[in-house]
Amino acid sequence: MKKKEKPNYWLMKSEPDVFGIDHLIAMPKKTEHWDGVRNYQARNMMRDEMKKGDLVFFYHSNCKQPGIVGIMTVVKEGYPDHTAFDSNEKYYDPKSDPDNPRWYMVDIRHKRRLKRNITLEELKEFADTELKDCPLVRRGNRLSIMPLSEAQWDFILSLE
Repeated sequence: MKKKEKPNYWLMKSEPDVFGIDHLIAMPKKTEHWDGVRNYQARNMMRDEMKKGDLVFFYHSNCKQPGIVGIMTVVKEGYPDHTAFDSNEKYYDPKSDPDNPRWYMVDIRHKRRLKRNITLEELKEFADTELKDCPLVRRGNRLSIMPLSEAQWDFILSLE
């Protein structure tokens, strides 16, 4: 019998008024594509590293109290972001070509809400200890998608 691979762990940011956890929960099957990422490093993670079954923290950003609000699962691995090809879409990119796509996305499914919002302010308290290598608490990090280690994931969950 094939041994099940451990999932990778991620954090994905979204503004709650644009696409928050409530939007995801309201989608059919609580599943939606994660589109509109226009950063090459984040794109590469979705295209090359995110795998079906990976676990993802849903992080509300650019709001009154930024923080981790829920958990999602990757249900479809990276594929071309079709919003880049449609001039009527918010994330249209005229330089992206369906034959040579520039941008990618994954499909994610809501797994559960956290018992409480674990705020960025709270997470920063551990920037020199348990989360010292976590990109979220690193000064100047603006990435909308970031990898987490299993230890970081477990520690953050322990704060719940």
